[in-house]
Amino acid sequence: MLKPILLVEDNPHDLELTLVALDKSQLANEVIVARDGQEAVDYLTSQGAWSERVPGNPAVILLDLKLPKIDGLEVLEMIRASAPLKSVPVVMLTSSREEQDLVRSYELGVNAYVVKPVEFSEFVEAIADLGVFWAVLNEPPPGSTRFRRPPVNE
Repeated sequence: MLKPILLVEDNPHDLELTLVALDKSQLANEVIVARDGQEAVDYLTSQGAWSERVPGNPAVILLDLKLPKIDGLEVLEMIRASAPLKSVPVVMLTSSREEQDLVRSYELGVNAYVVKPVEFSEFVEAIADLGVFWAVLNEPPPGSTRFRRPPVNE
């Protein structure tokens, strides 16, 4: 079974664009949407509205930086401090070009920091590439389970 992609985004416009971009990438992974940092934490820890969810970690977390309730950096810090979550790839997907946000994200262990392109076509391409890389191409750490496609015979 494919692991889902957790998309944490509060801006309705950016959320819609990201979902369209992921759809265009034709990934089979389910996309779980959290609209603030607290909802992301609840999903990741199976609490609150997510207490009955199917156990397991997402294939990748696409995390906005500026979020209500708990910001993206705090969510990232919680993920990296949690033994069951610390190896989950996290991509900071943000409009912030502030150096302090970039530096702090890497200090806290983000796997990638992507500034949202302004042009829709660039945005779609960037999201599609991210989805394919983290959900399909990236090899998870040993002991992690993920559906693997059979090798293609050339």
